[in-house]
Amino acid sequence: MIYLENVTKEFTKSAKTLDNLSLHIKPNEFVCIVGASGAGKTTLLKLITREEIPSTGNIYVGGINYNDLKKSDIPYLRRKIGVVFQDFKLLPKKNVFENISYALEVAGIKTKEIQDRVPKILDLVGLPSKAKNFPAELSGGEQQRVAIARAMINQPKILIADEPTGNLDPKNAWAIVELLLKINESGRTVILTTHNKDIVDKIKKRVVVIKKGRVDQDRKESGYQLA
Repeated sequence: MIYLENVTKEFTKSAKTLDNLSLHIKPNEFVCIVGASGAGKTTLLKLITREEIPSTGNIYVGGINYNDLKKSDIPYLRRKIGVVFQDFKLLPKKNVFENISYALEVAGIKTKEIQDRVPKILDLVGLPSKAKNFPAELSGGEQQRVAIARAMINQPKILIADEPTGNLDPKNAWAIVELLLKINESGRTVILTTHNKDIVDKIKKRVVVIKKGRVDQDRKESGYQLA
């Protein structure tokens, strides 16, 4: 599904954010990416979504060699990869339904299909009654659920969750993680970056520790050390 082969990313000649990193993520896998600030986690995610280009090395996603990608192919690629952020990034002047449907409208999906898809995705994230609410009327946990719904509306095979629980209390944080596990069980590959060791240990999924731009640890389930 996702394969990074000897990938290096240099922003300056004296600083390598990623250093000859190789990583293979299988279809339908749930992987926790952890590491100290500045270790290279965000750069790794941006390479997968093609927001950044590697200095050297190869990246393959779903059998596509990123070196062969044309600029015009990138929007279609990104529709296959859902992304959720720590700070929700919802449009404040659009209600929940409009926030979720916006990506479909941009893609030229017909109104009838939008009207069919959005309620189903709201059911998935547990917010069927919130379609007409605006972001300011929702709790932090509900806003993150809307963000996940928006990321899933194009039915991507890959969901990247970049510190999705960082702004949430423990109860809401765990509810979001349970939703991500549910999405993974439905047949999606999920990549979760987090600083929350308790969450990583509790879900008992594969843990990849990035340290100084390299894979420092790769464990099948639970437990890691950053030292």
